[in-house]
Amino acid sequence: MIRMDLVAALGTCVLLPWLQDAPAPRVGYDDTPFLPGTSWRVHDGERPQPRVVQPGTPSSAPPSDAIVLFDGDDLDAWEGGPWRLVDGAMEVAGTGDVSTREAFGDVQLHLEWRTPEVLEGEGQGRGNSGVFLMDRYEIQVLDSHENPTYADGQAGALYGQHPPDVNASRAPGAWQSYDVVFEAPRFEAGVLTRPARATVFHNGVLVQHARELLGATAHKQVAAYAPHEPEAPLRLQDHGNPVRFRNIWVRRLDAAGP
Repeated sequence: MIRMDLVAALGTCVLLPWLQDAPAPRVGYDDTPFLPGTSWRVHDGERPQPRVVQPGTPSSAPPSDAIVLFDGDDLDAWEGGPWRLVDGAMEVAGTGDVSTREAFGDVQLHLEWRTPEVLEGEGQGRGNSGVFLMDRYEIQVLDSHENPTYADGQAGALYGQHPPDVNASRAPGAWQSYDVVFEAPRFEAGVLTRPARATVFHNGVLVQHARELLGATAHKQVAAYAPHEPEAPLRLQDHGNPVRFRNIWVRRLDAAGP
């Protein structure tokens, strides 16, 4: 039994070793459905946290066949919002999500993003946004640098489904990158014949490898598929935090090779 009166008597600058090493409290849910084929609930607070790695500096210039969606000059390729243009970046403005005017299916995607340098909020309330492929399959954007939250909701997660293999997050205020290979789901006569798959590099570090999605992104529910069109817009989420994006481009994979 710990005598807290003795601890208090030592002063706030002294912590007992076993108190210093106490694990951070888990953040998440324990009343959500179980994910199929796993022992983990959606947004499970007890699901193991990805280990932290320090990312390198990847190359980000668009290739010659890329469709440049944002290069810092204007928002002509986007609708919704509108968001602000700040120092060559597009910034969430509290006006709603923005979506590309053009629709896409299978793509290679590159984008860069940064969460605010000044820390406000915690968990899902800090630097939250999202990248939605086909307007419905989300790769989470979040300040996950020393910011505990449920594993399937941190940066690089396929939200509510698959945590990233590692936490490759940079510090708040630093620019980060996603490089994504996304394969759209296939439907025949309204029946799913192949699920969507995503490979994600976060700051040049592989965090999702050909991962099959369970369905369209959902909060506190198991994702499920519903038949939809073969192409749909890319959407960036306004979650109330002033997250910025820059250098966004895609390559259509169905036209890029055999």
